[in-house]
Amino acid sequence: MFLKEAMFHIHLIMAISWIGGSVFMFVLGVSLRDKKAQEEVYPHIGPIFGWFELFSLIALLISGFYLGAYYNLLDLIIHPNSSNVSDAVVKKAILVAILTVATIIHFIIAYKTNGKKRSKIENILSRASSMLIFFLNLFVMHYAIILRNILWKIYPKIY
Repeated sequence: MFLKEAMFHIHLIMAISWIGGSVFMFVLGVSLRDKKAQEEVYPHIGPIFGWFELFSLIALLISGFYLGAYYNLLDLIIHPNSSNVSDAVVKKAILVAILTVATIIHFIIAYKTNGKKRSKIENILSRASSMLIFFLNLFVMHYAIILRNILWKIYPKIY
């Protein structure tokens, strides 16, 4: 019981941190139009956020897999049954998989090119993956809320 509650809290705190950081970096990217300002800010903030992002993602995946196994949700991914909970968990899993790939692409490019000039393809991939991460986060959060509402009805003492 303690491990389940710890994993739930870790998942919640990391999700808040992950999405909050994503929104912050998105707002920063949109508001810093000046190329010189970007070159001054990103080499300092980027690596700190990147490593935090990587840690958060790993913690989210571990806690998510644990909670999915605890509540028998992983079986619904492998054997979907067209129920509301099955549909929500499958959609969330697909989004998380795409989000993970986009994050890895973004992290590799950002780490490799920090403080250096990016090629046109690196720039396009980095910005596209960053935008994809931002919007996927919103959809993952949407399905997390749906799952929470469904599970609350099934397991009223879950929270």
